[in-house]
Amino acid sequence: MDVRPLDTGSPVPPFEQLRTQLAARAASGDLPAGTRLPTVRALAAELRIAANTVARAYRELEAEGVLVTEGRRGTFVASTGDLGSAAPAAAAYAAEARRRGLTLAEAHKLLDESWMIDP
Repeated sequence: MDVRPLDTGSPVPPFEQLRTQLAARAASGDLPAGTRLPTVRALAAELRIAANTVARAYRELEAEGVLVTEGRRGTFVASTGDLGSAAPAAAAYAAEARRRGLTLAEAHKLLDESWMIDP
C-alpha cells in the first residue's frame, strides 16, 4: 500500500496527517472496503515514524468506523455498505434457497458465483 510521505515541517501532527490521508482514501474508494492495511510496525517503518503514531491514527480511524481490527488477522478498511438495507434481501434469498431445497453450502456457492459477476 502506497502512503504519501508525511510532512515533517507541518504544524499538523503526524498521526493526524496519516489519519486524514487514510480516511480520504477510504472515502474515495482508493482503499476499498476489505483492504488489509500494513501492520502498525510495518507502516511505521515505511514512513519512518514511531509505531505509536501509526497506532493512534489506526485507533482513531477505528473509532470513526473507517477501519476495523480483527485481532491477529489485521486491520482492514471497514465496509461502508448499509447492512440494514441488505438484510431483507438476504432473508428473501435464504427463504428462497430453503424453499428450493438447497443446502447452506449450495446457497453460499451460488452467492459466491454471483458475487464474481460484473454488475
